[in-house]
Amino acid sequence: VQLQASGGGLVQAGGSLRLSCAASGRTFGSYGMGWFRQAPGKEREFVASISGSGSSTNYADSVKGRFTISRENAKNTVYLQMYSLKPEDTAVYYCAARQVGRQFEYWGRGTLVTVSS
Repeated sequence: VQLQASGGGLVQAGGSLRLSCAASGRTFGSYGMGWFRQAPGKEREFVASISGSGSSTNYADSVKGRFTISRENAKNTVYLQMYSLKPEDTAVYYCAARQVGRQFEYWGRGTLVTVSS
């Protein structure tokens, strides 16, 4: 599966952005999807994940209550809605896919989110 993230940009603290990740292939609904981020000088970290059906989601503590992951399997797309953005949310955001029981092994190019104070 090939992934393409989009929707990043510059936003002021307290603002919102919605990231999208478009996937190729006809079996999108069989993949769990996730969002990760990597800030300058830091390691990549988990942000959120969603099951293939969309019935199960998980979030990093740092984004709980502010970010929402969702998916539209008919459009082969997963979203990350981000509210109440903070400067520490500044990072390159990556979407990733995994098959059931496996690690995330498919990665898209990232999209840069910059939150100004």
